[in-house]
Amino acid sequence: EVQLQASGGGLVQAGGSLRLSCTASGLILDDYGVGWFRQAPGKEREGVACIETSDGKTFYADSVKGRFAVSRDDAKDTVYLQMNNLKPEDTAAYYCATDKYPFPCVVVVKSTGIGLDIWGQGTLVTVSS
Repeated sequence: EVQLQASGGGLVQAGGSLRLSCTASGLILDDYGVGWFRQAPGKEREGVACIETSDGKTFYADSVKGRFAVSRDDAKDTVYLQMNNLKPEDTAAYYCATDKYPFPCVVVVKSTGIGLDIWGQGTLVTVSS
């Protein structure tokens, strides 16, 4: 079964940092663009960041620009989301996702990710004030 797995979440104080990791089973993640999404309780899922595979170009939601950074380590076949200066409003379950077909990150990062068909279990990030 093709699946992604996000990990690295936890409880952190406001202003702190966390690094999330996205790994895959059943596919080589290096060959795919990857989007990061989050969903807070009672809210719609939203795009956070996205990294393309062709040139590694990155895209971010306005709410996280300058604080979050998405990167990939091809040797480890892992995509990371470095989250700095975390705020209580960043509290959410975070997911990584991809699709068997190429997709435009510039569009996906502003979406709920509904068009992507490969997801995995998320990881919970809680930021205390």
